[in-house]
Amino acid sequence: MKRIETIKKIVECGVVAVIRAESKEEGMKIVEAVKNGGIKALEITMTVPGAVDIIKELSQAYKDEDVIIGAGTVLDPETARACILAGAEYIVSPSLNPETVKLCNRYRVPVMPGIMTVKEAVEALELGAEIVKVFPGSAFGPSIISAFKGPLPQGNFMPTGGVNLDNVKDWIKAGAVAVGTGGDLTKGAKTGNYELVTETAAKFVEEVKKARGK
Repeated sequence: MKRIETIKKIVECGVVAVIRAESKEEGMKIVEAVKNGGIKALEITMTVPGAVDIIKELSQAYKDEDVIIGAGTVLDPETARACILAGAEYIVSPSLNPETVKLCNRYRVPVMPGIMTVKEAVEALELGAEIVKVFPGSAFGPSIISAFKGPLPQGNFMPTGGVNLDNVKDWIKAGAVAVGTGGDLTKGAKTGNYELVTETAAKFVEEVKKARGK
């Protein structure tokens, strides 16, 4: 049931915060700022120094709060397992690695593999991925979602890369169940302006609600 609840939370919020940072300290500050802005799905990428440790720390710190901590840029099953053991509640990958998807399914942890083609999307669905990540979204634009939904109306697609405040509504209206956003969301952190990160997070949540007519 936890797997289903996690997927439901991601879809309900509609935004996954992709967190990349230069250090553990910066990563923790970004997480807090994003959370304060109302985004509940936090994806710690494996490119952050000490990412697995951060996941472990956050999982403990927020275990009684309404947020879900996941791992991103997971390239292989070994990394996926390490993240799950650290407390990651979902796994996100930039590509489709069947063994990674199988491992996550084995432990009933949601996994969002990255795809670029209909063939890869079908393979991801056959492997049991409930949400398929369209990456990089910037290479296509929102129309790719409606294009995928033509032959694959049963697919749940989440674009990442190229999603910003100006076009997030277009991605949702095109049929995306959620969006992943990183640089546009957390750019304030580069200058130490974490209040801007919180404000931007709140705007993303609001734009998704508007696009859904809520």
